[in-house]
Amino acid sequence: MSASTPSGFDRFMTIFSPEGRLHQVEYTFKAISLDGHLSVGVRGHDCAVVAAQLKLPDKLIDRRSVTRIFRLTDSTGCIMTGMAPDCRAQVQRARYEAATFKHKFGYEVPCDVLMHRIGEINQVYTQSAEMRPLGCAMLAISYDEELGKPQLYKSDPSGFVAGHRAVAVGEKQAEAMRHLENEFRKQEDYTLEEAIELAISCLSHTHSMDFKATELEIGVVSKADPIFRKLTVEEIDAHLVRMSEKD
Repeated sequence: MSASTPSGFDRFMTIFSPEGRLHQVEYTFKAISLDGHLSVGVRGHDCAVVAAQLKLPDKLIDRRSVTRIFRLTDSTGCIMTGMAPDCRAQVQRARYEAATFKHKFGYEVPCDVLMHRIGEINQVYTQSAEMRPLGCAMLAISYDEELGKPQLYKSDPSGFVAGHRAVAVGEKQAEAMRHLENEFRKQEDYTLEEAIELAISCLSHTHSMDFKATELEIGVVSKADPIFRKLTVEEIDAHLVRMSEKD
């Protein structure tokens, strides 16, 4: 097959098509969407939240052994979307970079610095023919005590990194982003409780379903408690009850 055809450019990671596109990188974004997971991040006034539906590929799998939320440092955590093995590989690399930074400089790496480092690594994967981009995207949150504000960052396989007030990635992300944009037009500053409930409502609206507490994973940081942690099933259930009472 001629390399001048679109399929010819599909074969090569490092060759631009005549339209200026890297098809293999674009296919990586499709792999993230086709994985079937949606992750949502919301940055409040003094807090940040990440949330996702917890899907088990098999009914006999132990729920405790499956997660999309990971702690990178004491104050920084992330939620991963995409191919599970690639997600874990990127988490391990992020932890390595965080540990290296702390060993070299003597203090914990800020969330934005860590995410830009992950972006640099992802971008290198798009330059080399013998490597492939990881089929995953990372949403990371932290409360930066030096800056005095929460942080929410997203990195993708192309190497692009940006901070967000709210963001969604994965299956039906366009619909989820529209929901978040509509909510932020009504209100821009959110308390921790409001940010958690906005993330849950975004997932419910996008998937057109009501969730049980065991079907959700939520990670939070705040000024009052800057250590990243996952909410317990009981805490998630309390938010679901509160939301149902409002309705």
